[in-house]
Parts: sequence; structure tokens; C-alpha cells
Amino acid sequence: MMHWPAAVASEDAAGDVSPSHPILCRYCGLLQQVPALAAPAVASCAQCHATLRRVQRNSLGRALAFSLTALALLVLACIMPLMQVSTFGIILGADVFSGPRRLDQQGIWELALVVLFTTVAAPLLKLVGTNYVLLSLRKTHPPAHLRRVFAWTAKLGAWSMVEVYLLGVFVAYVKLVDIVHIDVGFAVYALVGLMVATVAADAFLDRQAVWEAMERKGVVAHPVGPFTMPAARDGSVSLLACETCEKVSSVAGQGAHECPRCGSHLHARKPNGIARCWALVAAAAILYIPANLYPVLTVVQMGAGAPSTILGGVEELLAAKMYPLAALVFFASIMVPMLKLVGLVILLVMTQFGRPERLVDRGRLYRIVCVIGRWSMIDIFMISILVALVHFGALVTIAPGIGAVAFAGVVILTIFAAESFDPRLMWDAATSPGRRP
Repeated sequence: MMHWPAAVASEDAAGDVSPSHPILCRYCGLLQQVPALAAPAVASCAQCHATLRRVQRNSLGRALAFSLTALALLVLACIMPLMQVSTFGIILGADVFSGPRRLDQQGIWELALVVLFTTVAAPLLKLVGTNYVLLSLRKTHPPAHLRRVFAWTAKLGAWSMVEVYLLGVFVAYVKLVDIVHIDVGFAVYALVGLMVATVAADAFLDRQAVWEAMERKGVVAHPVGPFTMPAARDGSVSLLACETCEKVSSVAGQGAHECPRCGSHLHARKPNGIARCWALVAAAAILYIPANLYPVLTVVQMGAGAPSTILGGVEELLAAKMYPLAALVFFASIMVPMLKLVGLVILLVMTQFGRPERLVDRGRLYRIVCVIGRWSMIDIFMISILVALVHFGALVTIAPGIGAVAFAGVVILTIFAAESFDPRLMWDAATSPGRRP
């Protein structure tokens, strides 16, 4: 008989009730029995204190309402004007597609693709997929491919950067207000609403409730029954947690296994997590040098101007006495990438040496690293907006620099590095002296 520690749960009031189920914590690997929770409630890991599940009242209905609202606002943001600038009688306007289009015309198509994907494609695909899944679950017999669609919406979450783009719009506005006359378009207000609706949809959506609804509706690869321990001839039985839907499966023997709920491949740990993370961190560290040495943009006004690096942009904001904005850009564009690289190196080194110290704090560090990395895209989004709005020939022109491409590479590589690292290896190494992941 196997005994599981009960997850720590906090409840505020009665409401929707989630079923009791086992879960392997994705941050420390501890097997726990999450009790039935009456919404609103939160279950936390008894070992590393990470959130295992957050149960909301009418989770699917509220998430659907906010997701539909967000989708409508995204469409409005894409078709309405973003900003309009004027100087010496010349008027130019831009929408959310103008930045990628101008970057492509300047020959920096790589940056154009990154901006287009993170500001339009990823949010659109995520919202369309989420709405499709939630609406389909209202049918008596939803389509079988629903589980694949929902799995992909989770992967797109890290790349949907509407809130970061909105902050980039604000930084661009502050930088332009002293150069040209600028008017804010309706798309900016739509983006603000989109950000609020997206945050609310993510807060209300209980992903486990969606998978449980799929089980009840029969949208699974194989029939899912109660959790049981199978008997293996050689006695080798493993408990594996699906990285897509978090279903705990007991499998017998070696070889490839498939999640019975979503059909994803099951792994005890992320394959080659340490090696892949080291490779991505090294690549990001190499790109971090040209990202800071080479100019990210060049502003030429009345024939005068010079290339500007990321640090140079901070110095310009300080010279203009825009101290809060200078602090924001310095932290997001210089400190965050550096802290993320240093944080990942600390996690990798201590894991490979099997150090048992401060495992809970290192788990928190990993979760922080996963969250903050995307905010470094502020500079990239700001550059795309400036390039789209300011091209007045000999009067005022802003052109992107090669440093922006390197900087975008740093942000993307560190996001992939954080996703490649498996924090459960920290606990494995600490409890098995001499083991090297």
C-alpha cells in the first residue's frame, strides 16, 4: 500500500468541488494526494510550497466569457490605428502590423517575425484555441482532437506577450513626445482591455477542470479509470506525471509510454534537461555581449544623430530626467537577462554537484526565472513601434540596429533554457549523493 502526503489546501467558501486526485509536483517530484477542494481554494505542495491547483467558482464559464472578450479586443487592436505622429506638417500613422512590416523593409526580418509572433500570432492562436475548447466542451460529444488543441494553448502562453508589448508602447510614447507630436489611437485602449481580459481569463481558468471535463465527455486517448498500481512481472513499476495535463500514470516495465488522458509521451524527467539547458544558457551568454555592445537603434534628427546601445538609451532617459522610465528600461533590458543567466547557472551548478542547501528557495528562484524573462522584450517592442512611426526622411528617422537582433536572441534562448531545465532534478540530486544528472 502506498501512502501519499496530503497537499496543503486553503479554502474560503463552499462552491464548485474538484475531485480528489494524486499529483506529482512538477517542481519537486513529490507524490501527493490533493483532496477534494470546494472553490475558491488553493492546494500547495507540502514539500516545496509550489501551487499544485487553484480551484475557482464556475471556472470554465468565467474563463470563456473573458476569453471571448479578449478575442474581440484583439481583433479591434489589430484593425484600429495604434498611434499617429506629425512634424512639420507631415503625418504618419501605425498599427500593430506596422512595426514588423517596417522591420522587414529595413532588412531585419528575424526581428519582424519575433514581434509579429509574440504580439499577434501567439495571442490569437491561444485565444482561438481556448475559446474553441471551452465552447466544444458544452457539447454532448466534443471532438477527439480537443485534447491536442488544449495542449498547444498551454505551450503558447509563454509566448503571448500583450502586456509586455503594451509597456513597450508606453516607453515609445515617452521617448517620442519630445521629438514629434503624437496622438494615441483606439488600438492602445483595446490593448489595455485585452491585457485585463487575458489576465482575468488565465486567473479563472482551472486547467485541471478542463481535462477532467474532457474525461467525463470521453475526449481521451483511452478510457481513464481510477488510479491503480499495475503488477509487473519484473516488479518494476513507475509513477509518471504527464507534463502536458499532469495526469499521474502508473506504468510497468521499460520503454515508451503514452499518457492515457492527453496522449503525450511520458518521461520521468525532461530528456537531457541539464545538457540542453547548459547549451542554451551558453548560447544566450554569447549573444548577450553583442546585444549590449552593438547599437539597437539610431535616431537621426536634422542630419544629426548617432547609434544608441541599450545602456545608451538608459543614459538618454537619465539625461532627460525620466528617472522612473530609465530604471524600468535598465531593469528589464539589462538586469533581467543577466539575473536570468546567473540564476540558471546557479541552479545548474548546484544540481550537478548534488547540493541539498536551500532547495525550497532554489525552487522559488526557478519559478521567478520562468516569469521575468519575457519582460525583457520591452526594448524590442519599443524599437518596432519607433521604427514604424518615425521615418520623416531628412527631418527625423529611426532605424533598428543589429544589437536588437542579438538581444531578441538572448530573450528567446533564456526562455527555452528555463523550459528545458527540470527543477525536480535538484531534489533528485540532493537526495542521492554522488549522482550526477
